[in-house]
Amino acid sequence: MNVIAGARDLATRHLRESGIFIAFAALVILFAALNPNFLSANNLTNIILQYSYILILAIGMVMVIVAGQIDLSVGSVVALTGAVSAVVVIRMGMPWYVGVLAALVVGLLVGIWQGFWVAYVGIPGFIVSLAGMLLFRGLTYLVLDNVSLSPFGGTYYEIANGFLNGLLGGMGFDVFTLVIFGIAVAGYAVSQWRSRQGKIAYQQQVETLGLFVLKIVLVAAVVMWFGYQLSTYRGLPLVLIILAVLIIVYALVTQKSVFGRHIYAVGGNRHAAELSGVKVRRINFWVFVNMGVLASVAGIVYSSRMNAAQPGAGNMFELDAIAACFIGGASTTGGIGRVGGAMIGGLIMAVMSNGMQLMGVPQSMQQVVKGLVLLLAVAFDIWNKKRAASAR
Repeated sequence: MNVIAGARDLATRHLRESGIFIAFAALVILFAALNPNFLSANNLTNIILQYSYILILAIGMVMVIVAGQIDLSVGSVVALTGAVSAVVVIRMGMPWYVGVLAALVVGLLVGIWQGFWVAYVGIPGFIVSLAGMLLFRGLTYLVLDNVSLSPFGGTYYEIANGFLNGLLGGMGFDVFTLVIFGIAVAGYAVSQWRSRQGKIAYQQQVETLGLFVLKIVLVAAVVMWFGYQLSTYRGLPLVLIILAVLIIVYALVTQKSVFGRHIYAVGGNRHAAELSGVKVRRINFWVFVNMGVLASVAGIVYSSRMNAAQPGAGNMFELDAIAACFIGGASTTGGIGRVGGAMIGGLIMAVMSNGMQLMGVPQSMQQVVKGLVLLLAVAFDIWNKKRAASAR
């Protein structure tokens, strides 16, 4: 009973976060019941490959939103950076890594361009990125001469389509994949234990030990099951490694670094942050620079996945990334949001899209469902704020 009471208390105190996980679990159970192939190893791998670039964009977008800004240009930047890679690798015949570096440099320059107008000229991010959406899309058409370029082939193609398999052997499953997932589970357990001990040291409220152990066991079971499914198909996707590294790095940056704390300070109360000595312009500048670089990473992954660069690539990606952040708990007013929440929000979008595709739902209806989910997520955020305010 203590565990049940503790779970109820934890869910009440963290309604926003618990609601996200409950919604995600409910969606997975629903689509698994409607289509047995949803949880197959093949389909789980496809979800990773097909939506990894949206998750990469969501990592950068959540930082932009936390800072109280918005970036509508990331879809066009994905297209532009993929186009630059294609010109360098396919048209000019350069090695794959030169194309990757060229795309990253373009993304960096895009971020510097937009960060300058937002931070030092004072134009709202909405207007700057809206202009950027048109500007970078037009540049994409110019770079590609209005035609698609393909194929990349070789190592560049493997970035988003390659797998690590057979490094440690295995009978019917890949041992290396299970080892990597086991290390991830162990790392998660250690980080959660240290976080719990830190809260206890500062006399903050934590869940009961039984509930804590139950949470770790459930997470470990789900993660290892997911890893086993991947290991029975083609092994560990390279793009999953890229995504995992980015998630870990940016989770540390946003939660443990001075820069990350300053982002939250700026988004929470810009005037108070300035009075506290936070260099608001510099923070906004680097937030947009970071978004440009991550958009270029997404552009590399997307063009690799498609094995081509297309003038219309990245269309509506910005809306998927923004929706992932808001569904994942980011606040429309800034100052609130986490990388982990954005990832769960992105996975909710991925699961909805993939599940509806397996069910044969028309594309038009899929857009309707996504729009309603985003609207309800923001409405829930507003309701939760009012509830918290009335409880004070």
